[in-house]
Amino acid sequence: VAQATQRKAQVLMPKRAREAESCSSSKSRRSGEAAAATFSAAPNLEELRGSLAAFAAARDWDQFHTPRSLALALTGEVGELCECFQWRGDAACAPGLPGWTDADRTHLGEEMADVLMYLVRLADRSGIDLPAACAAKLERNGQKYPADRCRGSSAKYTSYNPDADGVARGSQLS
Repeated sequence: VAQATQRKAQVLMPKRAREAESCSSSKSRRSGEAAAATFSAAPNLEELRGSLAAFAAARDWDQFHTPRSLALALTGEVGELCECFQWRGDAACAPGLPGWTDADRTHLGEEMADVLMYLVRLADRSGIDLPAACAAKLERNGQKYPADRCRGSSAKYTSYNPDADGVARGSQLS
């Protein structure tokens, strides 16, 4: 109960306080170092799935949330996310996003949140266990792209493993 209350307090934190916390963490990244992001422990994907389902149910939106409609909406949101990077060039979009304003970072986070929410909702309405699918896909990618063969290369797995067809097989991994 205490954790749930704390999570609600974080979600309901006044926007100005959230922005102040975000600004303090983003300022350290602007010094030129590309710090890795750390994620909050809550909400997890299951909590987010439940919240999104309740949000849609309260508005009687399940009738509109078919997998097809959600996939199309997701595509639109990905486009909006890409607009955050449009015309900036690679140098302005280096890891850590040096030089981005707090407003730019806030907008980027909002667009990322839209993409994540549509993806989680799509998984829910499609009956896909998204965390399990991600774990399985990461395992498969590890087999397709063994670190000792592809380190530092952006080439497709077929360029260094011509026998690979994208299907993980024990005999191909030796």
